Parts: sequence; C-alpha cells; structure tokens
Amino acid sequence: MRIDEVREQLRGHGAREPHVLHLLRQWIETKPLGSGERKPADFLPLRLREALPALQRSLDGIAQVSSSHPARDGSTRLLMALADGQSVETVLLPREGVCVSTQVGCAVGCVFCMTGRDGLLRQVGSAEIVAQVIAARARQPVRKVVFMGMGEPAHNLDNVLEAIDLLGTLGGIGHKSLVFSTVGDARVFERLPTQRVKPALALSLHTTRADLRETLLPRAPRITPDNLVAQAQTYARTTGYPVQYQWTLIDGVNDGDDEVEGIARLLAGEYAVMNLIPYNSVEGLGYARPSNERAITMVRMLRDRGVLATLRQSAGQDVDAGCGQLRARTIPIVAA
Repeated sequence: MRIDEVREQLRGHGAREPHVLHLLRQWIETKPLGSGERKPADFLPLRLREALPALQRSLDGIAQVSSSHPARDGSTRLLMALADGQSVETVLLPREGVCVSTQVGCAVGCVFCMTGRDGLLRQVGSAEIVAQVIAARARQPVRKVVFMGMGEPAHNLDNVLEAIDLLGTLGGIGHKSLVFSTVGDARVFERLPTQRVKPALALSLHTTRADLRETLLPRAPRITPDNLVAQAQTYARTTGYPVQYQWTLIDGVNDGDDEVEGIARLLAGEYAVMNLIPYNSVEGLGYARPSNERAITMVRMLRDRGVLATLRQSAGQDVDAGCGQLRARTIPIVAA
C-alpha cells in the first residue's frame, strides 16, 4: 500500500487536508487516531469520526510484527507480515535507529548477500515502509531511519522517496538522519537533489575495480567506481552531508593493499566516510571475513592516507540481522 492510497482512504470518509495531515501525524507518532487533547468532535467531521475504528484497523494491518528476535548487542530483528502474506525484515538498532526494507527480495544479486538469492518478489509500498518505522517506534524511540534492509531502494524509487518525504516532514525525523542506501543508479543522482527532503546518501562501493564490482554486484548498473564517487560527491556538496561509503570486507577478495590505495585515490580529501564492514556469514556462500587485525590495519592505512575510515560491525549478527543476512522468511502459521 502507498501513502497516497492512505490519503485517499481518509478523504473517502470526508477528511479535508488539515484532517488528513492530523491523522497521518498521529499514525506516524503511534497515537490512536482521534486521540489527544483536541477532541475529535471539535475538529473531525462526524462521518470521519465514525470511520476511525475501521481506519485504525486498516492502518494497523499494513505491516504487523510476526516475530521478534532480540540480539545480544541490543538490536532486534522483526519479521514483518504484509497484508498479502509476503514478509520483510526490519531491524531495531541501538541508539534509536531502525533499518527498514524497501523490497521483498532484491534484483541486484550481490554474491555475498542472502537477500537477493531468490530475486525480487515485489516492491514494498511507501505506506508499508512507513509502517516499519511505526512498528519500531512502538518499541523504542526512533531518531534515525536507514534504508539498508532488504532490497535496492533505487529500484523502488517512487515509494522510497514518498516515505522519506513523509518521515522528514510529519514524521519529524531530521533529513540527514534519513539514510538512502544504494549500489548506485543514475536515477538516484538525478532525483535526490530535487527532493523537498534530501536524505543522506550511503553508497555500496565494495571495490574500486570496475571488473571486480561487476562480479560482486552482477546486476548493478554498469557505472565505474570513479564515476559513482564523482556523482556521490556532487550530491554531498549539494546537501552538506558526507557520503557514507559501504564496503563489505571479504577475505582475499577486496581487502588487499591495492584496494586501500584505490580508496585513497578516490576519497582522500573528499566529504566522505568509508565504513568497512566485515563480511557476515551467510550459509551456502563460500566467503569469509578477514581477520580483525587485517580490518584494523586497513582502517589505519586509510586514515594515514587522508580518508575518514571506520570499522563497523553489523548489528544483530547473532540473530541473522546483520548486513547481507536479511531475507523473506516464512511467516509462522499459528494453529487455531
């Protein structure tokens, strides 16, 4: 379901624009529709007031928590049931963040990622994306939303941008705390600068070699790493936010000194952060993470070369909630 469908549903019960905005804000803030100091009788038309219970049930049914899987680090993986029986996974992050999914499955097919192994099953509607944030807010404060869960946001651009706009306006989340993650797509660099709410950009780079990138990300757009970085840095200058470059660190694949020099060539002196993320184990894939010593050495080498680099451990690895571990799991069937 899309946000514009929710708006039409409200209008169908007599809501005018002030009523629509009021009820959408209550939904995003996890408040019951029509609640608050202002009595509905003083503000909402009778026809709309009478429809509030049905509208509440409809909104609650967009995405529901099917199961919750807390991790040792304070994060939690939520299996979310969508109205058509499909599922996505949402991760509650420490420090008041949430990682949301934008697709059921993924078409990019990164060879080190579980999400895309079955391909793309369907797009996630903008209201379904926002509903994941609402489910998170029902469990913890949310001040940051990262679009880094299942799927490639660039392949569902209209829905993702619609969700970002609502979260950055009525949702009250700071624009630089809305993080749009992508493998790189020309449409992203064309449309993000034109938006009312301009999110921060996270670019999944993974290598500075064009040939290796085609192997690791077989269905990503054929844009060279040099070109990707150039376009990303143009966006950084437009927004004033540094670009977050994501690098899944795989032993013997992209952890060599040649890649350190390549990163330094592309990012030294740029408005950028390089996040090195040691590979998370995925059953059936023949990859491994490098030693912790090697990862730390790469961070030090990059910093010595003028690149702001961090070593980032994915949240929730012990409950399969880390980067590359999310997937469309089966919703448990509860016997009547």
